[in-house]
Amino acid sequence: MRSSIVGIAHNRPLAPGQPDWESSADVLVQVEAIEGALMELGHQAVRLPLDRDAGDFIARLRDCRAGVVVNLCESVDDDPMLIGHPAALLELLGVPFTGSSSLALAMSTDKLLAKRLFKAANLRTPAYFCYDGGPVPRPLGLNPPLILKPRFQDASIGIDQDSVITSTRGLAEKLRDFHGRYGPLLVEEYLPGREFNVSLFGYPLPRILPVAEIDFADFPAGLFPIVGYRAKWDSSAPEYHTTRRVFPGHLPPSLLWSIRQVAKECFDLFGLRDYGRVDLRVDERGRPCVLEVNANPCLSPDAGFPAAVSQTGMSYRDMVRDLLHFCGKRGES
Repeated sequence: MRSSIVGIAHNRPLAPGQPDWESSADVLVQVEAIEGALMELGHQAVRLPLDRDAGDFIARLRDCRAGVVVNLCESVDDDPMLIGHPAALLELLGVPFTGSSSLALAMSTDKLLAKRLFKAANLRTPAYFCYDGGPVPRPLGLNPPLILKPRFQDASIGIDQDSVITSTRGLAEKLRDFHGRYGPLLVEEYLPGREFNVSLFGYPLPRILPVAEIDFADFPAGLFPIVGYRAKWDSSAPEYHTTRRVFPGHLPPSLLWSIRQVAKECFDLFGLRDYGRVDLRVDERGRPCVLEVNANPCLSPDAGFPAAVSQTGMSYRDMVRDLLHFCGKRGES
């Protein structure tokens, strides 16, 4: 892509001290990293913050005359229900942008819809039910331990040790408490076993990047090994320092093939584009089970997706260059 003006669309983060502000603030780390890479590539980068004042965003976009936009928006005013709206706005304006479509972003963020799609596609995933207030279904139909997840949140918001329920005793009270804080919930069976992250990168066909594993070997005793909010964002928490990402070099060929195959099926199922990440755990029979599909994984330099890219010998700048190239390909079709 020739030298040009590139917009960086991003949500306005929460002020420090507000609930879950750490995950919200990370978008500015991504903006700075993308900005630096664009400058190295000879492009002019323009920041385009987006909130509910869409008119201001549109005016900024038209004033800067960006030929393409890097879409880093993870929400609008921290409302996860609006994760697809920034992409939809760019689609309405006819502005090329990196990453998945508004539809793919919305579908993959809705954990209940994602579960139904997994089931329809015969992809293994832990058993579940959705709770949106009211009485708890009886019989429950799930085997404890269970894990509670906000239906529409990402970045592990609302997921931590107190999200794991070891007994159905007191479950109704716990559900009401979580529902009051986070809205609709996905309740699923907790699946022990090895956890893998599979990143995919490319357009029109994705390339499966080296498979990462979450190493819980040093995780604090007595805690459930999960990548919760504290493990991701709280540097003072023991989980933060004992949740390591590794790239195992000698996975059994059959397991590696299965993991890669499931990740590719998920990427295609949700219609992801340019990049994405699929999180899985392996059950007691050695079969991959899908936990989540992430259409817009974090692009901070120390995050999982750039780490997987670097395993191929590509630099962060190379990654950004290719993202712009993918947009160019779409413009030619």
